Amino acid sequence: MKVLKVLFVLFGIVILLVAAAAAYVKIALPDTGKPETITVSRTPERIENGRYLANHVAVCMDCHSSRDWTSFAGPMKQEGIGGGGEVFNQQMGFPGAFYAPNITPYALKDWTDGELLHAVTTGVSKDGRALFPVMAAHRFGKMDREDLYDIIAYIRSLEPVKKDVPRSQPDFPVNFIINTMPQKAAFGKKPSTQDTFLYGAYLINAAGCVDCHSKTDKGSVVPGTEFGGGMEFKLPTAIVRSPNITADQSTGIGHWTKDAFIQRFKLYADSNYHAPKVEQGSMNTPMPWSMYAGMKEKDLEAIYTYLKSLKPIQNQVVKYTPAP
Repeated sequence: MKVLKVLFVLFGIVILLVAAAAAYVKIALPDTGKPETITVSRTPERIENGRYLANHVAVCMDCHSSRDWTSFAGPMKQEGIGGGGEVFNQQMGFPGAFYAPNITPYALKDWTDGELLHAVTTGVSKDGRALFPVMAAHRFGKMDREDLYDIIAYIRSLEPVKKDVPRSQPDFPVNFIINTMPQKAAFGKKPSTQDTFLYGAYLINAAGCVDCHSKTDKGSVVPGTEFGGGMEFKLPTAIVRSPNITADQSTGIGHWTKDAFIQRFKLYADSNYHAPKVEQGSMNTPMPWSMYAGMKEKDLEAIYTYLKSLKPIQNQVVKYTPAP
């Protein structure tokens, strides 16, 4: 009986410790400090660079707008830009239902520039909620402040879209774990465009290539698979897997020339190109080709230079499996 009493007490202590830890994670976290007090000037130069970054590099508008999935590569619809609503849910392999919010002035009119910067770079919303890292604050928090200011200036210039988006709902236990994910920003400095390798690394981070071109588990990149491809996207017509973009000669882009790499993107910028309609069971892709196609050639060249420097990963990806 004495042993049972001791075990009961120990069990009670463990329960209290677990409850205390859960309460700490739920109440005290995330802890990324307070938003800065800043005012971003909305000059034409800032707005134009922000437009370029948000549409063709960081492709913020890819998630925060609607895409036409009846057409190849889901080109962004021109109406309701920035209105949000795209969902990343359990059917796509995410631990919950995560909705891209409305980022037009309709939804952000009460946000300060500092609160916007804080959310984008730490993953903590205005109301203190942790944002699931499908909104890649872990990457954006490493960007140059000036580029982020430009994106904020551009977002402020969008036409208001009157659209209310549901609040994201993480599954258990991610609804607790999510509070441990935000981290303080560690702003970097944009390298000179003349330093092609470092500039390419900066662009790769901003573009988030690694987030899709790697194997993932519950929305997180599996260490050691970076850029080797294999992430699965469950589309209505098929399961599509991201290709290997390391310099492996047989399964990656090791045999690609710089010109071939650039032209692969610029194909979708041709004024004569129109995204074809996709029938049930036909090949489609979540890769926002029409958005990345607008990237400057020197930027694509820098990305190519960086990718070619990566350690080759031999991973033959079966890119497409038709839906049953």
